[in-house]
Amino acid sequence: MNPSKKILVTGGLGYIGSHTVVALQEKGFRVVVIDNLSNSSLDVLGGITKITGETPAFYSFDLRNKEQVGEFFKNNMDLEGIIHFAASKAVGESVKMPLLYYENNLCSLLNILSLQSSSKLIFSSSCTVYGQADELPISENAPTKKAESPYGNTKQIGEEIIKDICKIEKDFKAISLRYFNPIGAHASAEIGELPIGTPQNLVPFITQTAIGQRKQLAVFGEDYPTNDGTAIRDYIHVMDVAEAHVAALNRLIKGKERDNYEVFNLGTGEGNSVLEVIHSFEKSTGQKLSYKIEGRREGDITAAYADTKKANKELNWKAKRSLDVALKSAWKWQEKINKREDL
Repeated sequence: MNPSKKILVTGGLGYIGSHTVVALQEKGFRVVVIDNLSNSSLDVLGGITKITGETPAFYSFDLRNKEQVGEFFKNNMDLEGIIHFAASKAVGESVKMPLLYYENNLCSLLNILSLQSSSKLIFSSSCTVYGQADELPISENAPTKKAESPYGNTKQIGEEIIKDICKIEKDFKAISLRYFNPIGAHASAEIGELPIGTPQNLVPFITQTAIGQRKQLAVFGEDYPTNDGTAIRDYIHVMDVAEAHVAALNRLIKGKERDNYEVFNLGTGEGNSVLEVIHSFEKSTGQKLSYKIEGRREGDITAAYADTKKANKELNWKAKRSLDVALKSAWKWQEKINKREDL
């Protein structure tokens, strides 16, 4: 890949963003990161550098600040593409703080779209746009349902905004990647998921419980119509997700897109219940987990897993890493950050 290709990654020190920065740098892209550090840490820059031997250019500001966004794009007219991750992303929190989610997730996107200096955008979307789908696995043709949470709604609205711009600006090209449930960490354990405060996602809750940081894991709901009564999700290794972003970007750069707005699901194509994830973690790490069953969480759906045929074929990409591998890497990362905190 031509090393002169310069890519902006917003939220590039966040969980999926940082792994994508690594995947991009390993393919020779020049990466620029914007991150306001609201749900990430400056330490992540060091982790990226250790893995790739290269430190991406880094700007710390809030994308809701239109003036700073405009200034940035004025000074970076040579961007080949933008990968937009920066957003608040916890379903439960969004139900409690809807205004924060609408302001943060939509204002930042609008500022980028109105001021950007690139004509290629990859949008970090989510399978939450499907709600509780009528059919499983979920294909890209499944109708988007009324969102179950403000977070899901911001992703639906974000996609609609981008689609509307693509209709009138034929030179503008965008791909929305709808992730299912990214988990795990880079194999080096130099970067991984680092939630601030109480984790909103299952796997960091599992690893923090196993290491003794939390007394017990809460399993929300045992009365779902599934094999063991717990909710089913499609858990995909974060490095598989990161590599899909590189594949999507290459598609736009090489002009391989069929339309100037495209959507792809990113998942493994298989669903695992919460209890299956717990058992896989125990098996792959040798750690015993203490957990208790609680009531369902507002905004949660019964089951979601991806039909990945379109991404497999069009992006020439496939999730390669297993659930056991992902959980083992998450545990290695948890051990690493605990050692760091003990020093």
